[in-house]
Amino acid sequence: MTAEYSAHHLQVLEGLEAVRKRPGMYIGSTDSRGLMHCVWEIIDNAVDEALAGYGARIDIVLHADGSVEVRDRARGIPVDVEPRTGLTGVEVVFTKLHAGGKFGGGSYAASGGLHGVGASVVNALSERLDVEVDRGGKTYAMSFHRGEPGVFAGPGPDSPFTPFEKASELRVIGKTSRGVTGTRIRYWADRQIFTKDAAFHLDELEQRARQTAFLVPGLQIDIADERGDEASATSYRFDGGISEFADFLAPDAGVTDTWRLSGSGTFTETVPVLQPGGAMVPTEVERVCDVDVAVRWGTGYETVSRSFVNIIATPKGGTHLAGFEQGLMKVLRAQVDQNARKLKVGNDKLEKDDILAGLTAVLTVRLPEPQFEGQTKEVLGTPAVRAIVANVVSTALTERFASTKRDDKAQTALVLEKVVSEMKARISARTHKETQRRKNALESSSLPVKLADCRTSDVTQTELFIVEGDSALGTAKHARNSEYQALLPIRGKILNVQKASISDMLGNAECAAIIQTIGAGSGRSFDLDAARYGKVILMSDADVDGAHIRTLLLTLFFRYMRPLIEAGRVYAAVPPLHRVVVMNPGSKPNETIYTYSEQEVHALLAKLQKAGKRWQEPVQRYKGLGEMDADQLAETTMDRAGRLLRRVRVQDAEAASSVFELLMGSDVAPRRDFIVSSSDRLDRESIDA
Repeated sequence: MTAEYSAHHLQVLEGLEAVRKRPGMYIGSTDSRGLMHCVWEIIDNAVDEALAGYGARIDIVLHADGSVEVRDRARGIPVDVEPRTGLTGVEVVFTKLHAGGKFGGGSYAASGGLHGVGASVVNALSERLDVEVDRGGKTYAMSFHRGEPGVFAGPGPDSPFTPFEKASELRVIGKTSRGVTGTRIRYWADRQIFTKDAAFHLDELEQRARQTAFLVPGLQIDIADERGDEASATSYRFDGGISEFADFLAPDAGVTDTWRLSGSGTFTETVPVLQPGGAMVPTEVERVCDVDVAVRWGTGYETVSRSFVNIIATPKGGTHLAGFEQGLMKVLRAQVDQNARKLKVGNDKLEKDDILAGLTAVLTVRLPEPQFEGQTKEVLGTPAVRAIVANVVSTALTERFASTKRDDKAQTALVLEKVVSEMKARISARTHKETQRRKNALESSSLPVKLADCRTSDVTQTELFIVEGDSALGTAKHARNSEYQALLPIRGKILNVQKASISDMLGNAECAAIIQTIGAGSGRSFDLDAARYGKVILMSDADVDGAHIRTLLLTLFFRYMRPLIEAGRVYAAVPPLHRVVVMNPGSKPNETIYTYSEQEVHALLAKLQKAGKRWQEPVQRYKGLGEMDADQLAETTMDRAGRLLRRVRVQDAEAASSVFELLMGSDVAPRRDFIVSSSDRLDRESIDA
């Protein structure tokens, strides 16, 4: 450090040096997220070609040596010489920042690429990058080491590398059939740049590939993972577009069909345009913005929305999402006002959350040279898009509500009823919150009669055991610590809330008792801080019926009290299956050992027999919690010192939701297909008969 500060302290980073010095500016971070962003940059270039109508298939390969390969059958990167730089098109694309065919030169009407830095950034952050181009009947090849062109002596990034000294060479390595074009890129990420734990995540890659296949109908994306012991391959192709995407994303049964709202608009903007002489001249140009939206309302209260600009996801929204919500608000408020007497609305006004409850929406806009915030392109900033999207959504929705078709009239009426009921529920919850103080366990007069509550009100210590039946309740009362353990019995199998409506769920005595006992509400109004118990423990018998009851309970928590699961406060008790009493010789007391599976008890008995020890016959097999005495239940299942609990987690809410819908939903055909296809996995020995 020195007090002197002059021009010789300044550094000028040339070319790709800036990328290697500050990679986070271009890819967001140097962990797994940044590593995956590099993959997206290469894939999106191939997708832009498909979007322009060239190439209907993209292959992605995760090689065992840690490299990634992306192959397409599009036009191929230009191989002729770019006149300003004197370099081939391949070298320009991979070594020059802000260079490419997406600056309004007419090659692409709309593309995800915008800044011309994607391929060159990946090259700069790669230990080795190989590119092959099929074009004009020949196959051209070029290799790079950390952004520098040259020749590797062998395969892999550790091979000796010789950089070009006088001039770069785009080698011709073979011939192709006439009309065959495409690009193959394979690269090894530079471990000098990325963190040690950075890794390619197959599930993220598959999710992005599936999403892209939905957005570009007819495009096939194949993924091969050659890492690990077993190679895997998946393929995605969807011809239904964003309507099919919305149906895939929807977490609940539909109140409406999937509606398509499409249209376009124009706007003008002043942008610098490169002239033949090399000067940039501000020019006013007219832009066309195409809007395509798929929407559906479901029976639930969750909002699932995805927004895209030229097939690039914008998870943080932007002007297009703001315009979509503005158009929805305008139309639905007008429709509710027109039907105020029929809907019994009064003077209350809809809010955005009322309209978005239960909505699944996929919003796509396509326009040349969109304005994004940063290279990661998470937010659209083009101001004029907001008004265009709002106008398209407003016009198309108004036509839908004005339709005289029987299906349209029935579905629009259901939408109005849904948003009004959400509005009334919101107002009722707010009024209740403002006028009622929260009651604790001793003050509450609305707790279920069958609840055996605990004495302490310290939420960090309290536990609620939901037990199966009165017989288990009787034993559990003697086994619990009444200071901090509460018991709530349920009668048999509760309602399957995946199929039932909200009103049916609230009308069910068992579901209502559980929600009432926990005291934090349900659905959109669920307040995690108001929950009266720190842990909720599902304690059912260790048999098929017990597993079914536990599944039904988890469905209730997943659909209507999900924050409890996300906070890690829902557990499943693990009662033992067997009790083995080992007889010790002499006056030494016998030893009691509990086992939790058939394999475990067989292994234990074999071990005892080998050691020459005897045990009481027959080995006790618990068929239910009611067969245990209080001491055994406390020791194995309820006492904190010796019990075993399984925490219920939701690592991927969307994946979990699809599994719940498959196993517990109202659509029977997919469940039947699942049972038939999975029948070979069934182990007859595991059936408790």
